[in-house]
Amino acid sequence: MLRRHASRAALAAASVLVAAALAGCAPDPADTPTPDPTVSAKDPSGLPSPIESMTPGATPTPTVEPAAAVPSDCESLLNDEVRAQLYGIPLNDPAFGPSGVQADGSLICIWGDPAADTTSLVTTIETLSRGPALEQLNALVEDEGFTCYTPDGGTRCEKTWDNPDYPVTDGRTLFWRADLMIDTRYSNLAPTGYTSSVITSIWGED
Repeated sequence: MLRRHASRAALAAASVLVAAALAGCAPDPADTPTPDPTVSAKDPSGLPSPIESMTPGATPTPTVEPAAAVPSDCESLLNDEVRAQLYGIPLNDPAFGPSGVQADGSLICIWGDPAADTTSLVTTIETLSRGPALEQLNALVEDEGFTCYTPDGGTRCEKTWDNPDYPVTDGRTLFWRADLMIDTRYSNLAPTGYTSSVITSIWGED
């Protein structure tokens, strides 16, 4: 009889120890982050988590969009309206250096007249995963004052400024989506709807 009481006492003590150990491992409510639906300064992209929802016991549902392919032709990136705004401006003139499909798989499209002092538009499209993309966009926001927002299923950051040598406007627009970065730098040449046309040519109408 005494042995049975002793066994029960030992089990009770063990239960107390396990409960204490579990309590020690539980996160303090004050240390548990609360999801913030707004875009933070450290993550201007507002990009979704790779896994947005998971039902207990169910297989996680991936929500990451498959990586997009880098286009292989500059002309096909533009719709008729944008192409009309660039009428008469040479595309990929050798005077500006490398253009078209590059050895690393990226695409460089250069619109500009070599005879002009400053008028040009250069777009580079390359594969870039989410981590490096966020790092690059965050740096532009924090260090250079770019403005970012989230249209067309991706993240767009942009900024314009006065050209230091000519009375024209320079600028840069970046758009990231599905492991693809579209980076456009321009000077005195900003066709209306240019970036949107490039986005539509790659992903279609949402």
